Amino acid sequence: MDPIDYFTEENSADVVIARIKNANDKRLAAVMEVFVRHLHAAVKEIEPTYDEWERAIWFLTATGQICDDKRQEWILLSDVLGVSMLVDAINTRRPEGATENTVLGPFHVEDVPHREMGSSISDDGKGEPLYASGRVVDVDGNPIKGAVIDTWQASHDGFYDNQQPDVQPEHNLRGIYKTGADGRYFYRSIKPCYYGIPKDGPVGKLLLGLNRGNTRPAHLHYIVSAPGFETVTTHIFVNDDPYLTKDAVFGVKQSLIGNFEHHDDVEKAAKLNISNPYWSVEYDFVLTASQQN
Repeated sequence: MDPIDYFTEENSADVVIARIKNANDKRLAAVMEVFVRHLHAAVKEIEPTYDEWERAIWFLTATGQICDDKRQEWILLSDVLGVSMLVDAINTRRPEGATENTVLGPFHVEDVPHREMGSSISDDGKGEPLYASGRVVDVDGNPIKGAVIDTWQASHDGFYDNQQPDVQPEHNLRGIYKTGADGRYFYRSIKPCYYGIPKDGPVGKLLLGLNRGNTRPAHLHYIVSAPGFETVTTHIFVNDDPYLTKDAVFGVKQSLIGNFEHHDDVEKAAKLNISNPYWSVEYDFVLTASQQN
């Protein structure tokens, strides 16, 4: 009888991995081998008591139990541990100068109205006016015609429309725009506010126990796509936000921090068809050619 058939503290991972060597799904087996080795190594390093391991089991149980069609606590856990950002970084490696990805977040919705370039996505008019503009270009700086810009954001007090269906109009602060031959985009909105991720569940209790905050810095969301180019899912962060280095989900990248400027200029505001005073941010999205090209 091979000694590896018998479980010991020393060979625990090897014994478990030996049981999956005949798996039909080789990728699954490879993933589980890495997972088992690291998990067993962590347990050996931590040496949890029975009570501590039971608490860990109940944490995982509670994380699953709070999930439903409107809330995904597992994604939230992945986010606050930095795993969502790591998986995103691995899958969106791009050349220097190209716009970087960051997390999609849980508040994107489908069937958003297409809006006329220059129009406002703020349907309730609440908040400090913002004029957002820029270009969609390739890595050589050439404008991309027909790029689709799907944008959404939180309100002036830190809530998305689908969080406040009785307060905000449906599709408030959401819109889809399409660039012309010059690759430019411009639209009106309001300056977004920082907000807290849910803290009433097991992930919130975990953050509390670690003395970590649950706040995301203010940002504008974007999905930018064009035929022949890789789709970019990203944010533009507000440069004066106090939580830039404390993002609960590690989504901030230095290249994604926009320069939000405050203006008090009645004449210029009138030309932009925006109330005065107002904020502006100009940011170019740089897309890379898709690998199929």
